[in-house]
Amino acid sequence: MDIIPENTIKIKAPAKINLTLDVTDRRNDGYHNLEMVMQTVSVYDELEISILPENPEEPVILTMDKELPDKIPPKKNLVYRAAIAMKKKYNIKNSFKIFLKKNIPAAAGLAGGSSDCAATIIAINKLCCLGLTDEELCRNGVSLGADVPYCIKKGTMLSQGIGDILVPLSPIMPVWVVLIKPGISVSTAYVYNHLDLENLPCHPGTDKIIKSIRDNNIQCIASCLFNVLETVTIKEYPVLDEIKKFLIDNGAAGSLMSGSGPTVFGIFENENKARAAWRNAVSFWKQEDSYNGFDIILCHTVQS
Repeated sequence: MDIIPENTIKIKAPAKINLTLDVTDRRNDGYHNLEMVMQTVSVYDELEISILPENPEEPVILTMDKELPDKIPPKKNLVYRAAIAMKKKYNIKNSFKIFLKKNIPAAAGLAGGSSDCAATIIAINKLCCLGLTDEELCRNGVSLGADVPYCIKKGTMLSQGIGDILVPLSPIMPVWVVLIKPGISVSTAYVYNHLDLENLPCHPGTDKIIKSIRDNNIQCIASCLFNVLETVTIKEYPVLDEIKKFLIDNGAAGSLMSGSGPTVFGIFENENKARAAWRNAVSFWKQEDSYNGFDIILCHTVQS
């Protein structure tokens, strides 16, 4: 996080991938209890947040470098909502001017919106000298989105409940990753509503992947990648299975859909294999007229 002058902060908001995603049950409030191993990767949105004099007419001014595909109005964006929530809770009189540069594909299963929200909360805590701990920031964040607490803490984590229970895991060694997001939109609500919890064929081996991460064993981590939501999303969008096969055929040790999709990622044993797969993916998917709108990104795991 860079402090530019005293009234402005620049902060990066990293993407995440799910190494595992399990749905354990449906809660009485309609949400689902989850168990996920989550990992931060080196794809970042960038936010610049400035304190302005109090202006009740414009408490938060949010601009972006591009329009999101779903055309969410600024006042419904999680960044705007986070800033307003912090102002109200901590009686902050100043207004905020926020510029958001989007590098993480939107609506992709990579927690881009949640990470932007988390970065906003972190930056306002710093700018306004609130002195809040990470735990207090997470309690603010969970009311805005289930992935926000993880995006505040980042790194390698076991996430449980609705995302509010976080257990730090051994930091994963740097692993190279290729992300491929096809030009489709997936409704998270649709995926969860159509998940047949009673008849899932199997569940992730959470204990096994945690041990594999601790042992720094990429092949074993790759063999443990598992996401129960694939049973819904891939059935609806078979191209995701095609992408998984492409990544494996091009050297990935393992491949999985992140979140509810549609992004699919492959993990690789080294940078050379990952770069070769990335080049092949760009060459192959970009040449096909029916696959316009693909995002193909080379990155690696990080801890913050």
